[in-house]
Amino acid sequence: MSAKKGLHLTLKIWRQKNNKSKGQFETYKISDVSTDSSFLEMLDILNENLINEGKEPIAFDHDCREGICGMCSLYINGRAHGPDTGITTCQLHMRMFKDGETIVIEPWRSAAFPVIKDLMVDRSAFDRVMAAGGFVSVNTSGNTLDANAIPVPKEDADKAMDAAACIGCGACVATCKNGSAMLFVGAKVSQFALLPQGRVEAKRRVLNMVKAMDEEGFGNCSNTGACEVECPKGISLENIARMNREYMSAFVDQG
Repeated sequence: MSAKKGLHLTLKIWRQKNNKSKGQFETYKISDVSTDSSFLEMLDILNENLINEGKEPIAFDHDCREGICGMCSLYINGRAHGPDTGITTCQLHMRMFKDGETIVIEPWRSAAFPVIKDLMVDRSAFDRVMAAGGFVSVNTSGNTLDANAIPVPKEDADKAMDAAACIGCGACVATCKNGSAMLFVGAKVSQFALLPQGRVEAKRRVLNMVKAMDEEGFGNCSNTGACEVECPKGISLENIARMNREYMSAFVDQG
């Protein structure tokens, strides 16, 4: 039997020294790429070739490579995380591409996610939104109750867990024409709002997180639903609606 033929590809990759410099696409050729390899493994091979040629490798984010951390965020051929659904970039395999194909690879495009270098962006805006209210204050006086002792309806627990599945990759922001972070913030508000442990500071939480989101420069919801489609964890638009209800209730109550 003859060996399985690898892919021969043309890669158009965004190169940018830092946030202050002007970036541009540069073209690279890569040959004999196994269809069984992941997209990040393909970039590893390309970087190894560039290093052997004495050239600077391409900077891109990655960590767990298991679809958990959300670090490997790339815009590939006009889609967040590439031409597949329900996955992160590290879970994308080269069998999704054809021999001879040209692949365009970009970083997330958002004013709130400035480019650090090449394909890496600064997503610390999400961290600041979370710091504004994405937590539950715990009473450690010794009088706390075991969380398991508080009854929670299964439907609410399931919805909270679905919202908590958000990994903060930013695909929702990258794919939204307005660069909105409402799916991310909606998910983080929902995972607490649906549970009794999160109700104590619910009003303060949603007001602070929405304020932080606006201050970071994220856009408004475009109502196109692209964020839900491209979210690797399938976070529902229902979380945006829940956040809006929580916000209106809190806004009215504050007088």
